[in-house]
Amino acid sequence: MRTWNYVALALCGCGVIGMASVGGAAEAKDSEKVLRHAVFFKFREGTSDEEIAKVAKAFAALKDKIDSVKDYQAGKNVSKLGFDDGFKNCYLLTFDDEAGRAKYLPHPDHKAFGAGLGPNLEKVFVIDYWGKPEKNRKDHELKHALFVKFKADATKDQITSVVQAIEQMAAKCDAVKAFEWGTNNSPEKFDDGFTHCFMFTFDDMDGLKNYADMPERSDVVAKVQEIAEKARVFDYWTDGTTGGGSN
Repeated sequence: MRTWNYVALALCGCGVIGMASVGGAAEAKDSEKVLRHAVFFKFREGTSDEEIAKVAKAFAALKDKIDSVKDYQAGKNVSKLGFDDGFKNCYLLTFDDEAGRAKYLPHPDHKAFGAGLGPNLEKVFVIDYWGKPEKNRKDHELKHALFVKFKADATKDQITSVVQAIEQMAAKCDAVKAFEWGTNNSPEKFDDGFTHCFMFTFDDMDGLKNYADMPERSDVVAKVQEIAEKARVFDYWTDGTTGGGSN
């Protein structure tokens, strides 16, 4: 039950699209979509705050070095629920399209950045998905990201029902400033079997709590519990300039 109580809280705060756009279990339309690249780092035990800060600074610098990176946000996971599997540093990059990602991944500056992670990085988690441009984006906002790995026998209809239920909750809550969801399309192999991302944006922790307290939550959690094998949840305050802070 602890896992699903946690997922219940997780269902209360993920977002990146304007509320006017919330509704219907369909990913972003071609005319209004952007490609998200969500990255999470788990550093080796003993990695210093100074070393992690250097990594964050180098990651943030890629936006200025690779012009296909259209947006960059990052922050340290502050969730106290303990369902992050040790991934503490969160990064969200945005591309216009797959061509932008295709330029970024093999770019020499990206390769050099990745090579420099070796001594300190224990594991990386990456999910790419189609989202929508965030209206009135702030440099400092609260992201709540829910990633779900569904059971092998979960049907398409069951998964669609879960997606619709989460969308409807987000649409009903004024505290959700933006919301988007998508299925993983990363060409990299760092997804650990997770297929769906639900991303919420809040102004503050009170907004996240208001979402978590919605009466519809228990029914939505029951839907997820029935067909999900595992969930990961991250809450982080974004910093569009320094990228993720220390561990």
